[in-house]
Amino acid sequence: MSSLRANSLTIEYDEFGDRSAPAVLLIMGLGTQMTAWPESLCRGLAGRGFRVIRFDNRDVGLSEKFDGAKVPGLVRWRLMHMLGIKVRPPYTLADMADDAAGVLDSLGIARAHLVGISMGGMIAQIMAATRPDRVRSLTSLASTSGAPGLPGPDVQLARHMFSRPRKATREYLIDHTVKTWRMIGSPAFPVSDEERHRKASEALDRSFYPEGYRRHLAAILGSAGRTGLLSRIGAPTLVIHGDSDRLIPPECGRDTARRIPGSQLEIIAGLGHDLPESFMPQLTALVARHAAAADRRDESSRATATPAIPADPVIEGSSGPV
Repeated sequence: MSSLRANSLTIEYDEFGDRSAPAVLLIMGLGTQMTAWPESLCRGLAGRGFRVIRFDNRDVGLSEKFDGAKVPGLVRWRLMHMLGIKVRPPYTLADMADDAAGVLDSLGIARAHLVGISMGGMIAQIMAATRPDRVRSLTSLASTSGAPGLPGPDVQLARHMFSRPRKATREYLIDHTVKTWRMIGSPAFPVSDEERHRKASEALDRSFYPEGYRRHLAAILGSAGRTGLLSRIGAPTLVIHGDSDRLIPPECGRDTARRIPGSQLEIIAGLGHDLPESFMPQLTALVARHAAAADRRDESSRATATPAIPADPVIEGSSGPV
């Protein structure tokens, strides 16, 4: 893993595959480190002919933190929203989309296939709508359009996720994370608690920074919905959503697909709001097939747009070209 400068920030990143291959940029979700993208997915896509880049969003993992930037608590934020009091977060999802574009800039990549999960899907949607020249294709995974009236998270899950752990001991934090992952998990792609415990331990050892989680949440709450932007997306788009997602219900994925012209929708039976290892072969195939098809269409359109070679001259009075 290495670091780079993007959008005037230090960003930690990792990459897999041939650097001359078409790039796939993986954008992670709320308060979650890039290592939550399974290596099997990264290596699987690299094995199918892509250069795969994952990175820590600002304020999480090993990327630059916004120490001291305060945000209201969730309850206070909701109250202020109900009263019509506008609260400006330290940064917005659009700022984070600029970070993603900055990662490409720093690596010298003109255009990439974007794959974003949850909040990362929101960031990818914004980038696809506002920087179409940088986007080969878009895959929005377990995300939402942010349209008013869409169903919210399961009440019990939301109460658990948005509550602060009562203790800050290592084992309590790990157990809290394991419980969260169990609640958002996928019935059709089971993961053992032992595996969850191992991954939670690794994540905690790499970085523990709950302040960034709260500021990420503020960026979501303080950013406008993307309903107006989605209709502007011209890149080939694949929307993937689990029918067992308790955090961002599947209707949110269906609404996203309806609002993006020409998009494809894949509803995965028994998938929740996680990235279980047993789902990675299917996800790898979906993303690779979508990206490869987008590249073929792009090559075809460029070939069609190439000026035709002038025909050989015809000498007047002859029977054909000379």
